[in-house]
Amino acid sequence: MKRDIEKDLKQWKLETNRLPLLLRGARQTGKTYIIEKFGNENFKNIVTVNFEFQREISRCFEKLDPADIINNLQLILNVNIIPGETLLFLDEIQECPDAIMSLRYFREKMPDLHVIGAGSLLEFALNEKNFRMPVGRVQFLYLKPLSFSEFLDALDDGRLRSYLSKINLNDPVDEAIHDQLIELVRKYFILGGMPAVLSEYIHSKDMKKCQNILSGILETYRSDFGKYAKNVQHKYLHKLFDAAPRIVGQRFKFVNVDPLIRSRELKNALDLLVLSGVINPVYASSSSGLPLGAQINEQKFKLIFLDIGLVQNACGLQAEISIQKDVLQINSGLIAEQFVGQELMAYSDKYKRDNLYFWTREQRSSSAEVDFVVSINSKIFPVEVKSGKTGTLRSLKLFLTEKKAFLGIRISRNALSYHDDVLSVPLYMIEQLSRLVEEI
Repeated sequence: MKRDIEKDLKQWKLETNRLPLLLRGARQTGKTYIIEKFGNENFKNIVTVNFEFQREISRCFEKLDPADIINNLQLILNVNIIPGETLLFLDEIQECPDAIMSLRYFREKMPDLHVIGAGSLLEFALNEKNFRMPVGRVQFLYLKPLSFSEFLDALDDGRLRSYLSKINLNDPVDEAIHDQLIELVRKYFILGGMPAVLSEYIHSKDMKKCQNILSGILETYRSDFGKYAKNVQHKYLHKLFDAAPRIVGQRFKFVNVDPLIRSRELKNALDLLVLSGVINPVYASSSSGLPLGAQINEQKFKLIFLDIGLVQNACGLQAEISIQKDVLQINSGLIAEQFVGQELMAYSDKYKRDNLYFWTREQRSSSAEVDFVVSINSKIFPVEVKSGKTGTLRSLKLFLTEKKAFLGIRISRNALSYHDDVLSVPLYMIEQLSRLVEEI
């Protein structure tokens, strides 16, 4: 299965002043698979150390000296590790904090050796109170579920992705192809972008098996709670984890999770789930300038779940998605907002953990809310997710007036168009958003 991040990995391999790499991302997004694929295709050999299964190897990293580490690994594993020819992959690296610390010395004393670390619960190790991160000596790269464009590639419809990259406002998508792509969006709503699910679908085309895998992934996340939370926190994590899929896109209120639990307890659970990558907050931003994150109200936020396939599975929406004519109407439009948020994150900078933002104005006579705000080429744009042919854009228009923005973006199932300062982008063209804005 091809992933866009492979281009970034190949670029990293060729960099002159290369840093050791930590691949970050939520569990089950395919970190181990993509690193091993990259290693096998681009190096003479790959040496994998899994600290979860080979705990005794942790002792090799106690002295932090790369020469000693490599000599010991070669003897224990009976392998050759040659700078420039070997990829050293440190998997489940969070189990060995010394290995993370050693990365700075690989950069200083053995810069020609390609080293990548990854782990399913890496974020918790990096955020430990007493952990000293080798700042400036390690590069980060983030892996997310497959985007809709990667989904097209995986279904061997890469030709559609290429076709969309050439579409412009003067040369719209053919109506028959538009309908085909909307149906593929519907399929993505059901399957989502988790690699194991798409692999099963490609192999068997059996939706029931895919749903079983999605259910299994949700259970895997639940079983992880014991690895990063105290026993007393488990019930709060379970409450919030089970509630999150049904409240995506809504203004978050702790009372909507459970009115009998104190918000302080749920706040701790929320922080843990955000750290694990399972949920992502969408903060209210005043959107008066850049960066958007400098103007947020941390008390006002919505949630986006890791993956739309997991959301529909947790909420039991497969049947409704299959028969509902307008996919944006499903679950009051919240499933579409999940999709758009997930897509915006998928095409963001892979070298940093980007956040999502929305805009709200709460005045008695003129309240308004825009689903997302994004920055493209140092300019801020409002983004609305709308269903139907003539959905009202009052909040978006209000944003344009108040912020003196020259363009608003509407994402819907309608064809690509530009009229009255509003760029209407079909659901399947979110990857092309920056290019289309530049065209205008």
